[in-house]
Amino acid sequence: MSNALRPLWTPDPVWSATTRMAGFMDYARTGSGARLASYAELHAWSIAAPEQFWPAVWDFCGVVGERGERVLVDPERMPDARWFPDAHLNFAENLLRDSENPEALVFWGEDQMQRRLSRVELRRQVAQFAAALTAMGVDVGDRVAAYLPNLPETIVAMLATASIGAVFTSASPDFGVQGVLDRFGQTEPKVLIACDGYWYNGKAIDIRDKLVELAPQLPSVERLILAPYLNDDDMDAWVAQLPKGISLARFVAPHAAATEPEFVSLPFDHPLYILYSSGTTGVPKCIVHGAGGTLLQHLKEHQLHTDIRENDRLFYFTTCGWMMWNWLVSGLASGATLLLYDGSPFVAQGRVLWDYAQTERMTHFGTSAKYFDALEKTGLKPGAAYDLSHLRVVTSTGSPLVAERFDFVYAAIKPDLQLSSISGGTDIVSCFVLGNPLLPVWRGEIQCKGLGLAVDVWNDQGQSVRERKGELVCTRPFPCMPIGFWNDPHGKKYQAAYFERFSDVWHHGDFCEITEHDGLIIHGRSDATLNPGGVRIGTAEIYRQVEKLPEVVESIVVGQDWEGDVRVILFVKLQEGLALDDTLIARIKRTIRDNATPRHVPAKVLQVAEIPRTKSGKIVELAVRNIVHGQPVKNVEALANPEALTNFASRPELQE
Repeated sequence: MSNALRPLWTPDPVWSATTRMAGFMDYARTGSGARLASYAELHAWSIAAPEQFWPAVWDFCGVVGERGERVLVDPERMPDARWFPDAHLNFAENLLRDSENPEALVFWGEDQMQRRLSRVELRRQVAQFAAALTAMGVDVGDRVAAYLPNLPETIVAMLATASIGAVFTSASPDFGVQGVLDRFGQTEPKVLIACDGYWYNGKAIDIRDKLVELAPQLPSVERLILAPYLNDDDMDAWVAQLPKGISLARFVAPHAAATEPEFVSLPFDHPLYILYSSGTTGVPKCIVHGAGGTLLQHLKEHQLHTDIRENDRLFYFTTCGWMMWNWLVSGLASGATLLLYDGSPFVAQGRVLWDYAQTERMTHFGTSAKYFDALEKTGLKPGAAYDLSHLRVVTSTGSPLVAERFDFVYAAIKPDLQLSSISGGTDIVSCFVLGNPLLPVWRGEIQCKGLGLAVDVWNDQGQSVRERKGELVCTRPFPCMPIGFWNDPHGKKYQAAYFERFSDVWHHGDFCEITEHDGLIIHGRSDATLNPGGVRIGTAEIYRQVEKLPEVVESIVVGQDWEGDVRVILFVKLQEGLALDDTLIARIKRTIRDNATPRHVPAKVLQVAEIPRTKSGKIVELAVRNIVHGQPVKNVEALANPEALTNFASRPELQE
């Protein structure tokens, strides 16, 4: 059998029988009486019998709370369906519950500092910070905002906020002042928690001047709490610059008598998080997520799909401005130790994350697809250089993981691991499609649809299609749907965002296909899909071919309106010192033509010095498309490197 017809990884049957997914299948089979002899049967049952499936997840994963009798109300009204309307729980209590694993958090700040926090100490700090918030007048439903790196303090602040029923929202400190205002200005926090700065690529970046500028423009903020990170200097020199009416406190434990958190019991749909869309086409949407749906979905994804168990050591490379931070933190509820990292992934000659993996016996390594692109080009082969014997699962998201990067992970990192390409987003603070420890990994494919999620691919006529590209939809309600958008009292913005394309069906905006193996391939965002000659082309199909070439670091492709049609324009960032010439352009076009179709071949290939991307590392095709067409980019504050847009403006080649 050729390599193309064989999976890259097949789970060992003895090992797979010990996984949490296998245990749940046995549990569900016993409780339901259904056959459930395969994952396909389990998934079908989870869609057909949600009133049985979701309570089974609740019980199997050990949710702390009162479930109540009713499971689902108004199941036919997808935006308005209500889950567990009689249930009460507290999100923080579930993350801080007793565990045989004594270690809660490990933190590395680049190669500058390391810290550890036990579960006992985490509970104590949460209790103290919750008492401090209550003393500041923070009540149920008030917002607490964090402008922080991925520090232990950020997790303490979130858990304390959730324990008292307030709502947590966050942004990473690399956001500029306007980017923070676009977010927190809408959600009006009562308390703002911030750091003095952060490390990136070995450089200390002080942000206190940004705080002085920011604070007067957030009139809702009554208290600013500072978590020193770069240094512990006296704050008096700059405290005087803060506006009157805002008091400042250090991130300390002023209520030392509080040793155990007091958890407020709250309804299943009580607001937990406010997350923000990327905001590259306008002011970010403020997406409100409920505590119960987030908890239940994360427990399902962690324990069943990712096989996270007690004492596992879970890492995800993320900032607090990306929903993968929220996903990571929920690992505490499954008894895992969270391995936190802040800074550049390429300090210490690009080895820091693998130093971390070896030193801390990492079991789950998560990052973005772009990280693997960059890692391959460095030439580092972590599997040969490090002891990765504990590593069982690698996860990747942020953009499609192309087939060649699957090859790289298995060749350069480890051949006997579950590689889970996962996809979902801020909209559901979780995944629609993801990994599965019971199924093989096929080259270039996401393993499966998530349990309890009626995921399908539809054509423009709303018909289900297989092995053809179409729109990713979810046809039935699910618990982690947002409870709404902030300041959208009648739900009009929420309805428009997900339910206008197909009535009462969630339209996610991904262009994808279901494969012969029941896996999925994401071809890019629907709104960035190219349409030359009326044929829809996913941008990921072009990136996959272009970025094979060793000269190309990364690329971005857009469609340009031209002479009554659309032509494909490809921008490439090359290795340092290289210049784009006719020979390389010809190779790029030939590679695309030979491995895709003639319609994929760009009309123009142009060199740029940098590719613009969001704070979470996603390239921004729509922003570049706007620049190419002479239209404004509405929210450059959403970009990590807005200066990169100048590479695309007023290019004479685009008028030829």
